[in-house]
Amino acid sequence: MRRKIPSNSALQAFEAAARHGSFARAAQELALTEGAISRQIARLEEFLGVALFERVGNRVRLAPSGVRYAAQVGEILDRLERESQYLMGQPAGAASLHLAVIPTFATRWLIPRLPRFQQDHPHITLHIAERMEPFVLAGSGFDAALHFEHPAWAGMRTHRLLEEVLIPVCSPSLLAGYPQDGGLDALPRLHRMQNPDAWQRYAEETGMTLTHPAVGSRFDLHAMLIEAALCGLGVALVPRLYVEAELAQGRLLAPWPQSPSVAKTFCLVLPEPLGLSEAPLQAFVRWLLAEAQTARSA
Repeated sequence: MRRKIPSNSALQAFEAAARHGSFARAAQELALTEGAISRQIARLEEFLGVALFERVGNRVRLAPSGVRYAAQVGEILDRLERESQYLMGQPAGAASLHLAVIPTFATRWLIPRLPRFQQDHPHITLHIAERMEPFVLAGSGFDAALHFEHPAWAGMRTHRLLEEVLIPVCSPSLLAGYPQDGGLDALPRLHRMQNPDAWQRYAEETGMTLTHPAVGSRFDLHAMLIEAALCGLGVALVPRLYVEAELAQGRLLAPWPQSPSVAKTFCLVLPEPLGLSEAPLQAFVRWLLAEAQTARSA
Protein backbone atom coordinates (compact mmCIF):
# COMPACT_ATOMS: atom_id res chain seq x y z
CA MET A 1 0.00 0.00 0.00
CA ARG A 2 1.29 3.41 -0.94
CA ARG A 3 2.43 5.53 2.01
CA LYS A 4 0.52 8.72 2.76
CA ILE A 5 3.54 11.01 2.94
CA PRO A 6 3.71 14.63 1.68
CA SER A 7 6.25 15.54 -0.97
CA ASN A 8 9.78 16.29 0.17
CA SER A 9 9.71 19.75 -1.42
CA ALA A 10 6.53 20.65 0.49
CA LEU A 11 8.02 19.47 3.79
CA GLN A 12 11.25 21.42 3.21
CA ALA A 13 9.28 24.57 2.37
CA PHE A 14 7.14 24.18 5.48
CA GLU A 15 10.10 23.44 7.78
CA ALA A 16 12.05 26.47 6.53
CA ALA A 17 9.03 28.79 6.80
CA ALA A 18 8.24 27.52 10.30
CA ARG A 19 11.84 27.92 11.44
CA HIS A 20 12.19 31.45 10.07
CA GLY A 21 8.62 32.53 10.76
CA SER A 22 8.61 34.00 7.26
CA PHE A 23 7.80 32.80 3.75
CA ALA A 24 10.21 35.36 2.31
CA ARG A 25 13.19 34.14 4.36
CA ALA A 26 12.31 30.52 3.61
CA ALA A 27 12.28 31.37 -0.10
CA GLN A 28 15.68 33.01 0.23
CA GLU A 29 17.15 29.96 1.97
CA LEU A 30 15.76 27.48 -0.57
CA ALA A 31 16.47 29.67 -3.62
CA LEU A 32 12.76 29.84 -4.53
CA THR A 33 10.25 32.62 -4.92
CA GLU A 34 7.98 33.56 -2.05
CA GLY A 35 5.03 32.52 -4.22
CA ALA A 36 6.55 29.05 -4.70
CA ILE A 37 6.88 28.65 -0.92
CA SER A 38 3.28 29.74 -0.45
CA ARG A 39 2.04 27.25 -3.06
CA GLN A 40 4.04 24.37 -1.55
CA ILE A 41 2.60 25.06 1.89
CA ALA A 42 -0.91 25.40 0.47
CA ARG A 43 -0.54 21.97 -1.16
CA LEU A 44 0.74 20.54 2.13
CA GLU A 45 -2.23 21.99 4.04
CA GLU A 46 -4.60 20.58 1.43
CA PHE A 47 -2.92 17.17 1.67
CA LEU A 48 -3.19 17.16 5.49
CA GLY A 49 -6.58 18.82 5.68
CA VAL A 50 -5.21 21.10 8.39
CA ALA A 51 -4.22 24.78 8.42
CA LEU A 52 -0.58 25.00 9.45
CA PHE A 53 -0.25 28.78 9.35
CA GLU A 54 -2.53 31.61 10.37
CA ARG A 55 -2.61 34.53 7.95
CA VAL A 56 -2.70 37.90 9.72
CA GLY A 57 -2.72 40.66 7.12
CA ASN A 58 0.51 40.36 5.17
CA ARG A 59 2.14 38.23 7.88
CA VAL A 60 1.96 34.54 8.79
CA ARG A 61 2.44 32.65 12.02
CA LEU A 62 2.26 28.99 12.91
CA ALA A 63 -1.11 27.66 13.96
CA PRO A 64 -1.16 25.47 17.09
CA SER A 65 -1.28 22.33 14.93
CA GLY A 66 1.63 23.69 12.88
CA VAL A 67 3.88 24.14 15.94
CA ARG A 68 3.84 20.44 16.80
CA TYR A 69 4.11 19.34 13.18
CA ALA A 70 7.06 21.67 12.57
CA ALA A 71 9.02 20.12 15.44
CA GLN A 72 8.36 16.61 14.13
CA VAL A 73 9.19 17.47 10.52
CA GLY A 74 12.39 19.27 11.54
CA GLU A 75 13.56 16.27 13.55
CA ILE A 76 12.80 13.85 10.69
CA LEU A 77 14.55 15.99 8.08
CA ASP A 78 17.60 16.41 10.35
CA ARG A 79 17.82 12.67 10.86
CA LEU A 80 17.37 11.99 7.15
CA GLU A 81 20.15 14.46 6.34
CA ARG A 82 22.52 12.85 8.86
CA GLU A 83 21.85 9.36 7.53
CA SER A 84 22.33 10.54 3.96
CA GLN A 85 25.65 12.16 4.87
CA TYR A 86 26.78 8.94 6.55
CA LEU A 87 26.12 7.00 3.34
CA MET A 88 27.69 9.65 1.13
CA GLY A 89 30.83 9.60 3.27
CA GLN A 90 31.35 5.86 3.02
CA PRO A 91 33.77 4.52 0.41
CA ALA A 92 32.67 1.72 -1.87
CA GLY A 93 32.57 -1.65 -0.14
CA ALA A 94 32.61 -0.08 3.33
CA ALA A 95 30.21 -0.79 6.17
CA SER A 96 29.14 1.15 9.23
CA LEU A 97 27.80 0.27 12.66
CA HIS A 98 25.81 2.47 15.02
CA LEU A 99 26.42 1.84 18.71
CA ALA A 100 24.65 3.19 21.79
CA VAL A 101 27.10 3.32 24.70
CA ILE A 102 27.19 4.58 28.28
CA PRO A 103 29.30 7.76 27.99
CA THR A 104 32.05 7.06 30.54
CA PHE A 105 32.41 3.45 29.37
CA ALA A 106 32.82 4.79 25.85
CA THR A 107 35.48 7.37 26.70
CA ARG A 108 37.39 5.47 29.39
CA TRP A 109 37.32 1.89 28.07
CA LEU A 110 35.95 1.40 24.55
CA ILE A 111 37.40 4.29 22.52
CA PRO A 112 41.04 3.82 23.70
CA ARG A 113 40.85 0.26 22.31
CA LEU A 114 39.25 1.13 18.96
CA PRO A 115 42.54 1.68 17.09
CA ARG A 116 43.09 -2.09 17.34
CA PHE A 117 39.67 -2.72 15.81
CA GLN A 118 40.25 -0.22 13.01
CA GLN A 119 43.62 -1.77 12.23
CA ASP A 120 42.00 -5.19 11.75
CA HIS A 121 38.79 -3.91 10.11
CA PRO A 122 39.56 -0.68 8.21
CA HIS A 123 36.42 -1.07 6.07
CA ILE A 124 34.07 -0.82 9.09
CA THR A 125 33.18 2.65 10.38
CA LEU A 126 31.79 2.95 13.91
CA HIS A 127 29.34 5.66 14.93
CA ILE A 128 29.00 5.98 18.70
CA ALA A 129 26.17 7.79 20.48
CA GLU A 130 25.54 8.30 24.19
CA ARG A 131 22.61 6.56 25.87
CA MET A 132 22.31 6.70 29.65
CA GLU A 133 19.16 4.57 30.02
CA PRO A 134 18.03 1.25 28.50
CA PHE A 135 15.72 1.53 25.48
CA VAL A 136 14.01 -0.61 22.85
CA LEU A 137 16.85 -1.57 20.53
CA ALA A 138 14.76 -2.88 17.64
CA GLY A 139 13.85 -0.03 15.29
CA SER A 140 16.05 2.47 17.17
CA GLY A 141 18.62 2.80 14.39
CA PHE A 142 21.33 1.23 16.56
CA ASP A 143 22.98 -2.07 15.70
CA ALA A 144 24.01 -2.77 19.29
CA ALA A 145 24.22 -1.24 22.74
CA LEU A 146 26.96 -1.40 25.38
CA HIS A 147 25.22 -0.93 28.69
CA PHE A 148 24.54 -2.38 32.12
CA GLU A 149 22.57 -5.56 32.63
CA HIS A 150 18.98 -4.51 33.20
CA PRO A 151 15.53 -6.13 33.11
CA ALA A 152 14.60 -3.68 30.33
CA TRP A 153 16.78 -5.70 27.93
CA ALA A 154 14.48 -8.73 28.28
CA GLY A 155 13.81 -10.32 24.89
CA MET A 156 17.10 -9.08 23.46
CA ARG A 157 20.39 -10.96 23.26
CA THR A 158 22.91 -9.94 25.92
CA HIS A 159 26.57 -10.91 26.26
CA ARG A 160 28.37 -10.20 29.54
CA LEU A 161 31.55 -8.16 29.16
CA LEU A 162 33.01 -6.82 32.43
CA GLU A 163 32.11 -6.35 36.07
CA GLU A 164 32.09 -2.92 37.68
CA VAL A 165 34.19 -3.12 40.86
CA LEU A 166 34.57 0.16 42.75
CA ILE A 167 37.85 1.35 44.23
CA PRO A 168 38.80 4.59 46.06
CA VAL A 169 41.43 6.61 44.19
CA CYS A 170 43.07 9.99 44.69
CA SER A 171 45.97 12.04 43.43
CA PRO A 172 49.40 11.76 45.09
CA SER A 173 49.21 15.46 45.96
CA LEU A 174 46.07 14.91 48.04
CA LEU A 175 47.72 12.22 50.16
CA ALA A 176 50.77 14.41 50.66
CA GLY A 177 48.65 17.24 52.03
CA TYR A 178 46.91 15.29 54.82
CA PRO A 179 48.28 13.53 57.91
CA GLN A 180 48.87 9.83 57.23
CA ASP A 181 47.48 8.68 60.58
CA GLY A 182 44.00 9.98 59.68
CA GLY A 183 43.52 7.39 56.95
CA LEU A 184 40.67 7.54 54.45
CA ASP A 185 38.32 9.10 57.01
CA ALA A 186 40.47 12.25 57.17
CA LEU A 187 40.32 12.90 53.42
CA PRO A 188 37.58 14.76 51.49
CA ARG A 189 35.42 12.31 49.56
CA LEU A 190 33.71 12.74 46.21
CA HIS A 191 30.33 11.28 45.27
CA ARG A 192 28.36 10.30 42.19
CA MET A 193 24.87 11.78 42.26
CA GLN A 194 23.20 8.54 41.14
CA ASN A 195 24.87 6.58 43.98
CA PRO A 196 24.66 8.80 47.09
CA ASP A 197 25.07 5.83 49.47
CA ALA A 198 28.10 4.27 47.71
CA TRP A 199 30.57 5.33 50.40
CA GLN A 200 28.28 4.04 53.14
CA ARG A 201 28.07 0.63 51.43
CA TYR A 202 31.84 0.64 50.88
CA ALA A 203 32.47 1.27 54.59
CA GLU A 204 30.10 -1.52 55.59
CA GLU A 205 31.66 -4.02 53.16
CA THR A 206 35.30 -3.25 53.99
CA GLY A 207 34.90 -2.59 57.72
CA MET A 208 36.51 0.84 57.37
CA THR A 209 35.37 3.71 59.57
CA LEU A 210 33.87 6.71 57.80
CA THR A 211 32.31 9.11 60.28
CA HIS A 212 30.48 11.20 57.70
CA PRO A 213 30.17 9.00 54.58
CA ALA A 214 27.66 11.27 52.81
CA VAL A 215 29.68 14.50 53.12
CA GLY A 216 31.46 15.83 50.00
CA SER A 217 31.03 17.19 46.50
CA ARG A 218 28.74 15.38 44.07
CA PHE A 219 29.21 14.85 40.34
CA ASP A 220 26.92 13.51 37.66
CA LEU A 221 29.29 11.15 35.81
CA HIS A 222 32.15 8.85 36.74
CA ALA A 223 34.25 10.77 34.20
CA MET A 224 33.73 13.93 36.27
CA LEU A 225 34.65 12.09 39.46
CA ILE A 226 37.89 10.87 37.91
CA GLU A 227 38.86 14.36 36.74
CA ALA A 228 38.05 15.77 40.17
CA ALA A 229 40.28 13.15 41.79
CA LEU A 230 43.10 13.91 39.34
CA CYS A 231 42.82 17.57 40.29
CA GLY A 232 43.23 16.74 43.98
CA LEU A 233 39.69 17.62 45.04
CA GLY A 234 39.18 14.42 47.00
CA VAL A 235 38.95 10.63 46.95
CA ALA A 236 36.67 9.20 44.27
CA LEU A 237 34.99 5.80 44.45
CA VAL A 238 35.00 4.72 40.81
CA PRO A 239 35.06 1.55 38.68
CA ARG A 240 38.61 0.21 38.56
CA LEU A 241 38.39 -0.49 34.82
CA TYR A 242 38.01 3.27 34.19
CA VAL A 243 41.29 4.23 35.91
CA GLU A 244 43.72 1.43 35.02
CA ALA A 245 45.87 3.79 32.92
CA GLU A 246 46.07 6.48 35.61
CA LEU A 247 46.97 3.89 38.27
CA ALA A 248 49.70 2.42 36.06
CA GLN A 249 51.09 5.91 35.38
CA GLY A 250 51.01 6.91 39.05
CA ARG A 251 48.66 9.82 38.37
CA LEU A 252 46.16 8.21 40.75
CA LEU A 253 46.83 6.10 43.83
CA ALA A 254 44.66 3.37 45.36
CA PRO A 255 46.10 2.50 48.80
CA TRP A 256 42.73 1.23 50.07
CA PRO A 257 40.95 -2.07 49.33
CA GLN A 258 38.47 -2.28 46.49
CA SER A 259 34.81 -2.98 47.18
CA PRO A 260 34.22 -6.73 47.62
CA SER A 261 30.91 -6.66 45.75
CA VAL A 262 30.17 -6.07 42.08
CA ALA A 263 28.25 -2.84 41.57
CA LYS A 264 27.02 -3.57 38.04
CA THR A 265 27.82 -5.76 35.05
CA PHE A 266 28.54 -4.31 31.61
CA CYS A 267 27.02 -6.19 28.71
CA LEU A 268 26.65 -6.08 24.95
CA VAL A 269 23.04 -5.99 23.79
CA LEU A 270 21.95 -7.19 20.34
CA PRO A 271 18.45 -7.14 18.81
CA GLU A 272 18.79 -10.70 17.48
CA PRO A 273 21.07 -13.76 17.78
CA LEU A 274 24.60 -13.06 16.62
CA GLY A 275 24.36 -15.75 13.95
CA LEU A 276 21.58 -13.79 12.23
CA SER A 277 23.54 -10.50 12.27
CA GLU A 278 25.40 -9.14 9.27
CA ALA A 279 29.13 -9.78 8.89
CA PRO A 280 30.35 -6.30 10.09
CA LEU A 281 28.43 -6.62 13.36
CA GLN A 282 29.67 -10.17 13.86
CA ALA A 283 33.25 -8.96 13.38
CA PHE A 284 32.80 -6.19 15.95
CA VAL A 285 31.17 -8.52 18.48
CA ARG A 286 33.96 -11.09 18.18
CA TRP A 287 36.57 -8.35 18.64
CA LEU A 288 34.73 -6.83 21.62
CA LEU A 289 34.30 -10.14 23.42
CA ALA A 290 38.00 -10.89 22.93
CA GLU A 291 38.96 -7.46 24.35
CA ALA A 292 36.71 -8.02 27.36
CA GLN A 293 38.26 -11.45 27.94
CA THR A 294 41.75 -9.93 27.84
CA ALA A 295 40.71 -7.22 30.31
CA ARG A 296 39.21 -9.79 32.70
CA SER A 297 42.39 -11.85 32.60
CA ALA A 298 44.71 -8.91 33.26
